[in-house]
Amino acid sequence: MTEFLWAQDRNGVIGKDGRLPWHLPDDLHYFRAQTVGKIMVVGRRTYESFPKRPLPERTNVVLTYQANYQAPGAVVLHDVSEVFAYAKQHPDQDLVIAGGAQIFTAFKDDVDTLLVTRLDGSFDGDTKMIPLDWDAFTKVSSRTVEDANPDLTHTYEVWKKKA
Repeated sequence: MTEFLWAQDRNGVIGKDGRLPWHLPDDLHYFRAQTVGKIMVVGRRTYESFPKRPLPERTNVVLTYQANYQAPGAVVLHDVSEVFAYAKQHPDQDLVIAGGAQIFTAFKDDVDTLLVTRLDGSFDGDTKMIPLDWDAFTKVSSRTVEDANPDLTHTYEVWKKKA
């Protein structure tokens, strides 16, 4: 199974200057719960934005075009086919694609499940989520979490690809 996992504001913003444009601890806990025990694939810039690298209790895969890139404790791969070959060697772990936008683009034809956190607010950012064919998916769950700051009220949605 290949999952996309991301958070976005009401306008599709997912990042600013290589970081999240908001601080939402509840969503960070959700991110952890959705990636622990899985193969988490991120691009180099997303990986470098993590305050602690590699993230514990999951396989960190960094997908980069930089041939000599070093990421101690992580698996460094250079194209989508290498990621799928690696995942095939670990059939007990789902594949979670966690950004950034270039990485989502690389896997958009292979995704089965969308795990999106939608924030009610609008934030300043320089990166938006890529366009997806939402008609190819069905929403299977939705849970809203109210926040004292209305901009940080958010909804967790799970979408599955239609058969």
